[in-house]
Amino acid sequence: MAGGAREVLTLQLGHFAGFVGAHWWNQQDAALCRPTDAKEPPGELCPDVLYRTGRTLHGQETYTPRLILMDLKGSLSSLKQEGGLYRDKQLDAAIAWQGKLTTHKEELYPKNPYLQDLLGAEGVLSSDGIWRVKPIPNGKGPPPFTTTTAPKPLIPTEGSIRVWSDFLRVHLHPRSICMIQKYNHDGETGRLEAFGQGESILKEPKYLEALEDRLHFYVEECDYLQGFQVLCDLHDGFSGVGAKAAELLQDEYSGRGIITWGLLPGPYRLGEPQKNIYRLLNTAFGLVHLSAHSSLVCPLSLGGSLGLRPEPPVSFPHLQYDAALPFHCGAILATALDTVTAPYRLRSSPVSMVHLADMLNFSGKKVVTAGATIPFPLVPSQSLPDTLMQFGGATPWTPLSACGDPAGTRCFAQSVVLRGLERARLTSQLAPGTPLPSPLHACATGEEVLAQYLEQQQPRVRSSSHLLLTPCKVAPPYPYLFSSSLSQQGLVLDGPPTGAVESIPVLGALCSSSSLNRTLGDLAKELAKLDLRRWASFMDAGVEQDDLEETLQELRSLAQCYQGGDSLVD
Repeated sequence: MAGGAREVLTLQLGHFAGFVGAHWWNQQDAALCRPTDAKEPPGELCPDVLYRTGRTLHGQETYTPRLILMDLKGSLSSLKQEGGLYRDKQLDAAIAWQGKLTTHKEELYPKNPYLQDLLGAEGVLSSDGIWRVKPIPNGKGPPPFTTTTAPKPLIPTEGSIRVWSDFLRVHLHPRSICMIQKYNHDGETGRLEAFGQGESILKEPKYLEALEDRLHFYVEECDYLQGFQVLCDLHDGFSGVGAKAAELLQDEYSGRGIITWGLLPGPYRLGEPQKNIYRLLNTAFGLVHLSAHSSLVCPLSLGGSLGLRPEPPVSFPHLQYDAALPFHCGAILATALDTVTAPYRLRSSPVSMVHLADMLNFSGKKVVTAGATIPFPLVPSQSLPDTLMQFGGATPWTPLSACGDPAGTRCFAQSVVLRGLERARLTSQLAPGTPLPSPLHACATGEEVLAQYLEQQQPRVRSSSHLLLTPCKVAPPYPYLFSSSLSQQGLVLDGPPTGAVESIPVLGALCSSSSLNRTLGDLAKELAKLDLRRWASFMDAGVEQDDLEETLQELRSLAQCYQGGDSLVD
């Protein structure tokens, strides 16, 4: 890889993981496609960490995510499993058999209007039946088609989004998608509902070999593989798929980082007892097994609780979203993910996935919480010290791990990223001789401001902080969730809006927090109260009574890791 990029291989396991992942890759794509200037230095984030170069059969250079994606039959809609970049219609006609043929053609899903718009913007189907795509937007030269005006992108409506592939802007490599045909995405039967079902999938040679072949394909072309980031549904049987996948990665690629993001969709309804009990069981089994085989595990959810009692979803002062829509929830979680993963994707940073995990997971604390301020509420007339002082002593980010209100909890270690502020706003702009409102206003750099603020908030805590000028892109198909008080750059306005929001500043954090003592402990208590004779179907899926007792004990032990005590002092 050019410049010795420290590659990361992403695994996306499950349908909600698909929603988060589609938004994540769309945001990476939006950052790639910005206009380039020969005099402009490379961006702060290195896209080669996540992307790979390749060539089609016709020599066309491609740039696709280094991604393995697993989902169920019926989840792809109009997206073909082999993708669209490497397909050659001329080869389809080259059939050796000269005898009589009977063709059975499956009815195609209609393509989402948004994706039809995308095809027109991203390339051309030539007369020879070959799809010609735009070259890599890597700064080596201006992209083609600059003589024509690009069509204004459609914003997909919530009603038009049925599955994650309905709004994925990014072309995938043929080795990316691995479909699990034995379970259905739609319908009431043939569902992947239980942890044991998920585990058993990767015990079958067919699916295990499919995953191993894809891993070897991507890993063998890497020069400096730093590890794997796993986006995995926790609430259904994909928690078992994720657990077996993480175990495979740990066994085969010892020493590499494995950071797992356990994803849970929005709020649930009390009127679905079996679904809710299964969600509790899958979450508990998933957290225990994933933490055993990962460097770090972080639950991600806009819900207020991991347990059986529904809690209202979290709120953001400048966002209006529908927590029942995966399209909305996935966008917000992807924005947080794009921010908190920045440390191991920077061009200049020595931080790797392993280093980040080691800083956060000391003393057995392999589970961490996430939080984010979306967008970071900067007023145009203010500086970063002004805004941070307005938070007072309150936690500046909204919790995103379904662990409840972080007020009064202890932080043991944290990694914080602030991105998207102009350099001029990072330090105080007060005139010389003006009394300083706080020590933050005396700092000479934005990095000092952020580090000193974190020290004030959480004294004697091991903290890592990064400051990026690069904002988070929120162009369509990102849903329009923003209040009318935001500018195009996501700043909080006093007057009328200046146009649709295109990018936003974001503050994101990963924390090893004492809130996990309560959250994991409560999960164990609820698990212990269950009468599993009523939920025999969960056990029939391959989980034994001894497995349940072991999981319960491991959950309690994990909770005790976060009990009281002083935070780590360097």
